[in-house]
Amino acid sequence: MRYYLDSSTLFIHGSFRAASTGSSGGIRSVSAILCHTSEDAKGPDREKILGIAAARAGIGGDWFGILTTIPVSHACVLQYDFITVFIVAGIHRGPSGDPGITIVVCSNEGMSDSALLETIMVATEAKAEALMALDLPLSGTPADAVIVASEGEEGHYTGSRGSEAGKRIREAVLHGIPQALARHDTGVVSENPAFFIYSRLKEEHWIAWSPKNCPYYPCHFREQSCDFCYCPFYPCREEDLGQWVDSAGKGKIWNCSHCNLLHKPEVTAYLHQFPGASLKELKNLRKKQ
Repeated sequence: MRYYLDSSTLFIHGSFRAASTGSSGGIRSVSAILCHTSEDAKGPDREKILGIAAARAGIGGDWFGILTTIPVSHACVLQYDFITVFIVAGIHRGPSGDPGITIVVCSNEGMSDSALLETIMVATEAKAEALMALDLPLSGTPADAVIVASEGEEGHYTGSRGSEAGKRIREAVLHGIPQALARHDTGVVSENPAFFIYSRLKEEHWIAWSPKNCPYYPCHFREQSCDFCYCPFYPCREEDLGQWVDSAGKGKIWNCSHCNLLHKPEVTAYLHQFPGASLKELKNLRKKQ
């Protein structure tokens, strides 16, 4: 999986088996997932709008898409081991725009079709639980949508609430909904989403990463670029960049702590200029330096 944003679209690329409640939803294999911001998100031409966004990005083949009136720059990305959750959310509490909550769950462990459907239920239940905790008298909005996608061979993971995947998804949604609503309510101006990672350092907790005043700088070398500290290619499964390791009884996780590819200033600049660049392009660029 890898993801990036342009001015109005969140793109998530991979080789997915996915389930979607959005426009032209269902269960099928897709190569991309789009979350696109449009003022006409509730209009009759939703499929056409999504199709144009995909075509402009050069996305062919099959894909799933969701339209939202909420700026995708307000998105929150939450990383919990092998689960990544993307949330774009806004609730109508004034002249701030139409409501809507979009949740995209990506697993780098394979899931069966039934597990994908279970995961939609877990994410939806967690969303309702998060809204109740915020004293909002609703369990969602008519514009809400969920996409769940997994990569790799079908594994033993299920999407049930008590499963390893389900627990991570629930925790990510519970933490991400209030964060995403806060970004929308305050009208945050940012070209990048907020990033949260579930950390086990000292104690288990969520941390919001920011390149400003990072206590770990420099983690690789001085004058490094930290724009992509939490890699949008994770887990890349490239053995020259990382390896699978056991994580304190939590199963295997992809450890790429020694990789400095995206910290190279010239690589960072290239990825900013060409956000759809492949990992192979970036590795070739490093070799030329």
